[in-house]
Amino acid sequence: MSEQSSEKSLAPEYRTVGTREVYRSRWMRLREDEIVRADGTPGRYGVLSKPDFVVVIPRHQDGSVTLVEQYRYPVGERCLEFPQGADEHHPDLDPLELARQELAEETGLRASSVQLLGRLHHAYGYSDQDMWIVLATGLTQGPVAREVEEQGMTLSRVAGPVAAEMMLDGRIRDCASVAAYGMLGLREAQGLIS
Repeated sequence: MSEQSSEKSLAPEYRTVGTREVYRSRWMRLREDEIVRADGTPGRYGVLSKPDFVVVIPRHQDGSVTLVEQYRYPVGERCLEFPQGADEHHPDLDPLELARQELAEETGLRASSVQLLGRLHHAYGYSDQDMWIVLATGLTQGPVAREVEEQGMTLSRVAGPVAAEMMLDGRIRDCASVAAYGMLGLREAQGLIS
């Protein structure tokens, strides 16, 4: 990359000249910004702000993984995914601690080891939320402590290759879970899994 192009990439292409909150709840905030683009053209940009969240890949000693299935209201169906979530009351909680918390809450599993695999922007076209990807191993079973929003959640334990097949054939369509599993594969290919 040339020095000129790297300098250009540091300059913001939009300038915010005003903002208003459109909606706020316990879980999210929606704002609308008045912007001016680099060429001077005015516009508006909606931004959904949510606390960063973790996606936890619970991998058992035999290589199988635990998935959760729950009803996802926006798409009107039950969906398979890796355990995931945020802590709205403690948005700056260490991602490894958050991973342990979400894993225990949703599945009852306790991990003797958690390893951070990466951090990704979740949907940066409209949201400032990031996701942390965590591998959890050394798993033992304990009680679940699900929130009211998680009622009806069920668990499935599947072999690693079966989970990959489920992503390829569309049984798992959660982008965070698919990205997390892809990151796990990349880290393993580089010999970076402890």
